[in-house]
Amino acid sequence: MDYKVLYRKYRPKDFSNIIGQDYMVSILKNSINNHKISHAYIFSGPRGTGKTSTAKVFARAINCLNPNENGPCNECEVCTNIENTDIIEIDAASNNGVDEIRELINNIKLAPAYSKYKVYIIDEVHMLSASAFNALLLTLEEPPKNVVFILATTNIEAVPITILSRCQRFDFRKISKEAIVERLKVITGIEKIAIEDEALAEIALISDGGMRDALSILDQLSGSQNKITINDVISHFGSVSQKQINDLYTYILNNNVDNYLDMMQKFKNLAIDYKILIKKLLEKIETEAIASKKNNNYQGFDYQILKEMAFELAKISNYVNINIDPYMLIEITLLKYFNNNENKPLKEEPKNEIKEEKKEDKPKEIPIPPKTNLKNTEEINELIKIRINNCFVNAKKEYLQTVKNNWSEFIGTIKNNTILNLLIDSTIVAASDNIIILTNQIEGTVKLINENLDSIADLYNDKFSSNYKFIALTNSNWELERQKYINNLKNKIAYTLIEEPPKNTTSKVKEKTSPIEEIANDIFQNTKIEIE
Repeated sequence: MDYKVLYRKYRPKDFSNIIGQDYMVSILKNSINNHKISHAYIFSGPRGTGKTSTAKVFARAINCLNPNENGPCNECEVCTNIENTDIIEIDAASNNGVDEIRELINNIKLAPAYSKYKVYIIDEVHMLSASAFNALLLTLEEPPKNVVFILATTNIEAVPITILSRCQRFDFRKISKEAIVERLKVITGIEKIAIEDEALAEIALISDGGMRDALSILDQLSGSQNKITINDVISHFGSVSQKQINDLYTYILNNNVDNYLDMMQKFKNLAIDYKILIKKLLEKIETEAIASKKNNNYQGFDYQILKEMAFELAKISNYVNINIDPYMLIEITLLKYFNNNENKPLKEEPKNEIKEEKKEDKPKEIPIPPKTNLKNTEEINELIKIRINNCFVNAKKEYLQTVKNNWSEFIGTIKNNTILNLLIDSTIVAASDNIIILTNQIEGTVKLINENLDSIADLYNDKFSSNYKFIALTNSNWELERQKYINNLKNKIAYTLIEEPPKNTTSKVKEKTSPIEEIANDIFQNTKIEIE
């Protein structure tokens, strides 16, 4: 018998085998039980999280002759038919033209051969061309009653909002390490693969929330005749052990530069994925930071140093490109936390020495006003409403993509730590030609961003010679505004520009321009005029 790779062999056949997506599964099961089948769904999320598998299970479940609590029975004629012509899978990456979509639309008119529904599963739907999306619009909104669309994508932001508004949206999350390990234990038991628990945990970490990646790694290692160990995983897939992370941290804490440099060179020679190294270092720093707060006798780095170290490591990903060695950045960043003068942890240095050293090295920061010329919460809330409205007037995917492309470069050039800490975990969700909307999970951070809008705008506009204004929302508030926008589109309610109120500034009042200066300015426009 031909060998079948593990991720294909153990592809879910019903809802009970879909791991880590319980919420989505429960909604789909309820829709089947209540006979409320929508005409279009869109499944979004990272690779390997079960989007296509869920689509296939759902397609068979709504056509199953004897559905049960786990979806399809896998025994009736419809479920066992391998070549079911009523379930059509389309790869949008290779069939992304308008001609392919028109052919699909023509075939939709034909009734299902022997199933209740004809189901179209379009994978990587964001790869469709603009003309193909436009051709699909009307059919997607009002398909024949016996047709169901299931769209799947790893890049939901590239899907036009006109498509999203016609679908029920399901966001698949990365699968937890614990859930991946439990599933791998079941499969290794069935396949009789000997493997250490630590190796399973390492596979779950490397797979980064994707069950398919985890099964592919296990499949590759299963060829060994011996018991699979964590060292096998580390050596084959460029990972790093927890002991190595602990040793690296200890070298930094104890100012052991030689051993530190040797270990960094070893990581580089083994081609260990720098993202995994950063991720494990951040986990170690998190553990140490918690210990520093819970244990009064903690002897490691001070909490503020740990926090600074974590943020600097996280920023490295924004700097890396094909011309920069990530290990060079990591090495240089961590060298900052060595103290060459004394063989002691940094926290044992006299506080005044730390302050003096930082004063010399720290770049000059741009002063931040306590407010963005807004005197109270009412003014801020009013400005938020106006800028959201004005952004929606002229919001386009092209503007959003341009701003996102610039964002990493912008973050990397911010010298002001206060502004940097506000923006580093914020996300750009919409943009027009002159307004950018940011979101953040923490309400307090959103408030601080909105109090410093002018400073943020000045930094961004100076960098890119633009004229953007900013506004920030919590994730939940943005979701409400986004849904409101979609509803307004459906109801054909247009957005129109609203003029912003004048700022109540406490800065020096501009002197009145004299008639002579007005004439001069009219002639020479923006040229600086000095009249004595």
